[in-house]
Amino acid sequence: MVIVPEPSWDVAVDADELHRRHAPSQPAFTLVHTHCRIVWDLAAGLLAAGAAPQADAGLVRTGALLHDIGVYRLYDDAGQLDHAQYLRHGVLGHELLAADGLPETVCRFASCHTGVGLTRADIAAGDLPLPPGDYVAQTVEERLVMYADKFHSKSNPSSFLTVEAYRGYVRRFGADKVARFDELTAEFGVPDLAALAARHGMTVRGG
Repeated sequence: MVIVPEPSWDVAVDADELHRRHAPSQPAFTLVHTHCRIVWDLAAGLLAAGAAPQADAGLVRTGALLHDIGVYRLYDDAGQLDHAQYLRHGVLGHELLAADGLPETVCRFASCHTGVGLTRADIAAGDLPLPPGDYVAQTVEERLVMYADKFHSKSNPSSFLTVEAYRGYVRRFGADKVARFDELTAEFGVPDLAALAARHGMTVRGG
């Protein structure tokens, strides 16, 4: 049997084109694409500050720019976002990217960035609308994108979140989730939120 190797992650990926092709409307594109660009800005700033020197910056960039693309599949024909099913945006993004021929290495950024990771036990205990499985960041690149994502909210108006703000949010899901976020903070450091907020014309929401 001939085993065909999985294509490398660094196949030519035009993230902007993928966003434009899958966005159901201009407002949806602006919201999701802007968030993904900001998550890359956050991750790039952490890399520049010396975090994760072993990480592949190109893979981090690709993952950051595509991690939330599944949100587009949650818009209805009237342009309304299905907030009740929002937790599914990760697996929907994984499916979308796989259907576009992207390798599993890239698809996982979509399915494995929610919160600080969702386990099979989390899904069962919370009766969450997800297929049973472990949706947990494993590689340093996946962990960095998941972590950077925690510092920006697409809520209206979009804003940056401090460490304290996200710790307060994730505490409702259990002390183990707070501990996991603290581990990520120790691993990657804290981004310069003031500079990023000024660059993007947004506020920083504290705890």
